[in-house]
Amino acid sequence: MLDLVAVREDGTVAQALALALRTAQHAEKLGFTRYWLAEHHNMPSIASSATAVLVGHIAGGTHRIRVGSGGVMLPNHAPLVVAEAFGTLAELYPNRIDLGLGRAPGTDAHTMRALRRNQVETEQDFPREVAELQDLLADARPGQRLVANPGAGTHVPIWLLGSSLFSARLAAERGLPYAFASHFAPQMLMQAIDVYRNNFCPSATLANPYLAIGVPLVAAPTDEEAQFLASSVYQRVLGILTGERKKLQAPVKDFALRLTDRERSAIAEFLGMAVIGGPETVSASFAKLQEMTGADEFILVCDVYEPELRLRSLDIAHKAWA
Repeated sequence: MLDLVAVREDGTVAQALALALRTAQHAEKLGFTRYWLAEHHNMPSIASSATAVLVGHIAGGTHRIRVGSGGVMLPNHAPLVVAEAFGTLAELYPNRIDLGLGRAPGTDAHTMRALRRNQVETEQDFPREVAELQDLLADARPGQRLVANPGAGTHVPIWLLGSSLFSARLAAERGLPYAFASHFAPQMLMQAIDVYRNNFCPSATLANPYLAIGVPLVAAPTDEEAQFLASSVYQRVLGILTGERKKLQAPVKDFALRLTDRERSAIAEFLGMAVIGGPETVSASFAKLQEMTGADEFILVCDVYEPELRLRSLDIAHKAWA
């Protein structure tokens, strides 16, 4: 699961953080493989900006499930700082930490300048910084001048994340696992999968390609209720598309009927990989996605407004997948 740690319309940041831990604990009981947190900044609707801190909080409140970033936006951070933070997490929670890396800023231009302090990124910076992180998390070599401590020797698994072909190609070249952000940008999914698999070079990390894809999920006992609950997601997406980012809104009956054809089409394109429906619909949709992509993992993004119904949605998805 990928958690944006959404702050609800009538809720607080503290409540959003508490729900993230509760959801992670529930996902662990259901047998989910991993629980990731996303880095975003300057957004009142999202409480996961201090991603490494939150990874530690979730890992400390769970026992088995892998916890990680989905992802850390590497251009915002010095590789050494990331290596030390995730190296520390790996020492605290051995064999449970993932480090997903993205190359987008995860914010607006004003905040990007505040984070980077006028640093200008070039296309070659991200591959270089990924390589630097790999070195810092590997075993320290004799005479190595820069050593991450903690970090060196922890071999924290690095994933590359992306919504275009750039990271797909880089993940293939480096022999790294790859996660495509189809939960918000599904348009290039199939092309990115082809690039990744066709150009994959086996590495010490990975012998064969390993792919995860983002899947927005809203599950309920019936298709009708799922569509109603999904109106919270539709409102969030519309806000992203119009630049009016609000806290996660309560569901609204017949929300789609209030939209223009253009708005409905834009939301449908944004949520092209979404699985929304009752148990039979969810099961059939999962099967279709698996047949279409051959993904090794689905990364579920579940932004149901009511906490209890969010957990119920994961229950339904688990049964549908089983």
